[in-house]
Amino acid sequence: MKISQAFKFEAAHRLPNVPETHRCRRLHGHSYRIEIHLEGPVDPHTGFVADFFDIEKGFAGIIEALDHRCLNDIEGLENPTAENIAVWIWDRLKPDLAQLSAVRVYETADCWAEYDGR
Repeated sequence: MKISQAFKFEAAHRLPNVPETHRCRRLHGHSYRIEIHLEGPVDPHTGFVADFFDIEKGFAGIIEALDHRCLNDIEGLENPTAENIAVWIWDRLKPDLAQLSAVRVYETADCWAEYDGR
């Protein structure tokens, strides 16, 4: 069974490793959408792969660290591309969320990066 839960946060960033002429080198902001994907068996007693409230509790500290921040100032996100944000979130969630199968980070409604641990 696969389940997913989405979260949103607002943050600013700039991409320091793109050419000077690239518009994303300048400080700008996004309304990020994060999808946490889990995969595993359904517990016959609870009927859950995982309780959405438990996922929300586990993600609360991550949202606190990212929301209304300049992502470049966060340790490990000095180059805060969608790809690097997905890996950063994965690294913080996976130890306590064994069923985690992917993290998807939307910078806009039309572009996203997904990390599955590989």
